[in-house]
Amino acid sequence: MFSRAIRPQLEEAARRLAIVTVTGPRQSGKTTLVRQVFPDRAYVSLERPDERKFALEDPLGFLARFQGSVILDEVQRAPDLLSYIQVAVDENSAPGRYILTGSSNLLLMEGVSQTLAGRTSILHLLPLASTELFGRASVDPWHLDTPLKDAKAPDDAMWSTLWAGFYPRIHEAGLDPNRWLADYQRTYVERDLRDVLRVVDLDVFERFMRLVAARTGQELNLSALAGDAGITQPTAKHWLTALRIGFIVTVLTPHHVSFRKRLRKTPRLHFLDTGLACYLLGIPDPPTLERHPLRGAIFESYVVSELIKAFENSGREAPLFFWKDRSGHEVDVLVDLGSRLLPVEVKSGLTVASDAFDGLRFWLGLPGNPNASGVLVHGGVESYVRSGVTVLPWFLS
Repeated sequence: MFSRAIRPQLEEAARRLAIVTVTGPRQSGKTTLVRQVFPDRAYVSLERPDERKFALEDPLGFLARFQGSVILDEVQRAPDLLSYIQVAVDENSAPGRYILTGSSNLLLMEGVSQTLAGRTSILHLLPLASTELFGRASVDPWHLDTPLKDAKAPDDAMWSTLWAGFYPRIHEAGLDPNRWLADYQRTYVERDLRDVLRVVDLDVFERFMRLVAARTGQELNLSALAGDAGITQPTAKHWLTALRIGFIVTVLTPHHVSFRKRLRKTPRLHFLDTGLACYLLGIPDPPTLERHPLRGAIFESYVVSELIKAFENSGREAPLFFWKDRSGHEVDVLVDLGSRLLPVEVKSGLTVASDAFDGLRFWLGLPGNPNASGVLVHGGVESYVRSGVTVLPWFLS
């Protein structure tokens, strides 16, 4: 069982508020986490047909069973229950009274945001960070430009790690990633999306997901994506929004503060789990990934997902953007830390060539830019400072 970095945030939230909602993609470890943190509380899974029927037909009777605190798992299966929980906590707002978990689909997020606004802390549990997988200290996203001391590579090879992905079940049970991810994809599409998106032709949606995976680490052209998938642009936008809410993909928007005119305004797409992206791309094993034309883009998406997890595990939304001008100069990630911007460049090679710093040097040298440091994450294992840029290994910690 993995130690999850978000645990202190969960414990602190339960001491403050009557309701704590833990959401995230299916199989990210939500149930395991809450039962580990709150072992003495009553637990009910609304996946069980009898419990779900009870909650839907007699919500007051269902809630009256629990005199103390309770964990309600997969609460999106009975969304109307949220209104009754709202009334209950308005009458008795004892901290940590309800611990809710649910996969991040449109029904759950709409119910939580509209019904429990101001009454709940919402924590996003994503699949494992590499630090959780390797049992290391969490990445500090606020001080990313601090070189590692005595960096020691994990036993797992980089391409094997990225190919397997970061869903806990794969690593806990030693499962074949290809088989497990095939089942995951089928469950996600057929169970979570059929009802929410009213998808009629599941084959078309699966083709859409594979086309999205092929665009990871690239600028998003929604019109071209819709055309390749054989769907309308509004449909493509709607489906992509569902993938974003479900923590399957994320989109980095261009940073709004510029030190140079004529910036490109197209967002950049990233798959949040490299293993799922590899499965959708038909990459059968780590050696194939290492030779694949999209290996650099997949590695970049891995780094983006690691940064998002680091911020989410610290209880903050990840302030990530990217920067590119019309002449082709770009920075893969801009981290907006409030008092400063931190540029991050990503290179999948084992060694760092001098031209790997070109994008960072150009951005840092823009007239009027007060920022003086940057980060380069590479596929090797060394960490050092070069020309004011902190070089970090692929495992980041």
